[in-house]
Amino acid sequence: MKTMTIKPGVSKIGAVHWERRLFDSLIPLPDGTSYNAYLVEGKDKISLLDTVDPMTSEILMEQLKDVEKIDYIIAHHAEQDHSGCIPLVLEKYKEAKVICTPKAKTYLMDLLLIPEDKFITVEDGETLDLGGKTLKFIHAPWVHWPETMFTYLVQDKILFTCDFLGSHLATSELYATDECKVYDAAKRYYAEIMMPFRNFIEKDLEKIKDLDIDIIAPSHGPVYNNPKFILDAYNQWVYAKPKNIVVIPYATMHGSVKKMVEYLQTALVAKGVIVKPFDLSVTDIGEFAMALVDAATIVIGTPTVLTGAHPMVVYATYLANALKPKTKFVSIIGSYNWGSRAQDQLSQMITNLKVEVISPVFIKGFPKEEDFKALDELAEEIVKKHEEAGIL
Repeated sequence: MKTMTIKPGVSKIGAVHWERRLFDSLIPLPDGTSYNAYLVEGKDKISLLDTVDPMTSEILMEQLKDVEKIDYIIAHHAEQDHSGCIPLVLEKYKEAKVICTPKAKTYLMDLLLIPEDKFITVEDGETLDLGGKTLKFIHAPWVHWPETMFTYLVQDKILFTCDFLGSHLATSELYATDECKVYDAAKRYYAEIMMPFRNFIEKDLEKIKDLDIDIIAPSHGPVYNNPKFILDAYNQWVYAKPKNIVVIPYATMHGSVKKMVEYLQTALVAKGVIVKPFDLSVTDIGEFAMALVDAATIVIGTPTVLTGAHPMVVYATYLANALKPKTKFVSIIGSYNWGSRAQDQLSQMITNLKVEVISPVFIKGFPKEEDFKALDELAEEIVKKHEEAGIL
């Protein structure tokens, strides 16, 4: 990756990880990712904002080979895909200091074994003059760890946001030119990583709304030279009420649950509801997470496995509970033969969701006429709830 100039004295460096397909052994990366670092050169001092994942350390160090000095390394976030190469940079630039929040200092000392005397901690709103370029530090705890912060470059009107407003998207372009592609990647990123911290994000959107911003420079994905694009998207995802959408994550073993899902889907669509079913045996879990961003209702579908819910359904339910979407209603459908505790099991797994539970439909064996009638009643109840919520 070549150095890309954003404004005079401000460059994007870092690495594009084209082939990476899994993040944290958990998050699918269908479009790869990037680890963006930025070099800000003032008349007196030079600052490096974040580093890269250690897997791509050679790329970063190659980009820095002709940089004679770095005075400061700004660590917005202690997670290693951004901080992991700080020790390498400190080894090359012996006089450099790491600037971060007080909480980030303790994390970086624990995670990377950086000596305490290498740190300068900054408070919310504190500034640093590099010589004609002023960095203003903005604490942003819980986006998405408790130690995070942003940096605002006052003269150039650039907001460096680290993970916030970013996207897992490998691209050779500096700016977000393909906004449709970037929108989907940013929504996936929001759903998988930022959505559980929606209440904190509300505060941070409020905190930066009065800044004069020309450019938003995150640490994953392309830079935004149209900040309104990503800020409008986040305002929609965070603040807007859920949409007339029912998401149905399900597993099926011998076809009973699939038949129930297909019937319920048909009944809901006939009544004007958008339905997004996810067969968990083949689903990209990131697509499921994206669907949760807007869904008013989740209907969980499971067969019975050893008296409990199917393991894939347990995982999807756990994930939905952890992501804390704006969903208003939840129901459960499923089947069993000789006995099941699946309803109780799944009901106890959604304690983070501020939802109304609609009566489940749990049947014995393959669905019969009376079971289809119960699914019709469930569809009617969902429609009623959507109408009462003003979304249908």
